[in-house]
Amino acid sequence: MVRRLRTERGFTRLRGFTLLEMMIVMIIMGILLSIALPIYSQSVVRAREAVLRNDLFELRKLISQYTLDKQKAPQSLDDLVQAGYLKEIPKDPMTHEANWEPKQEEVLLSVDQQDAGIDDVHSASNAMSSQGDAYSTW
Repeated sequence: MVRRLRTERGFTRLRGFTLLEMMIVMIIMGILLSIALPIYSQSVVRAREAVLRNDLFELRKLISQYTLDKQKAPQSLDDLVQAGYLKEIPKDPMTHEANWEPKQEEVLLSVDQQDAGIDDVHSASNAMSSQGDAYSTW
């Protein structure tokens, strides 16, 4: 922004911002950014954690539904896709790949169940959550 000043003779003179004014503005912007960036990064982590919790809940629910419907547990997550329970295996929000760690169990979930298979799924990430535990333990 350019400011116009009147001189004694009636002429207008153009005057810009001084270096001090520009430095003050840059310092204020730096302070605001130093406050905003950590808050933003925490909100991104919390959002990924919420997506991970939701994906784990849905995958576990679908594994149970598949087991009860077919009287056998799925042998892999691809069985859920092939049976139409999922369109595709969701990506793990922490690793950005569809590399979930299924947990094989020999325990039967229902009386009519014939074969054992997957009964739980975990994240493949070894990173720590904001609560201090590993994502792979969720």
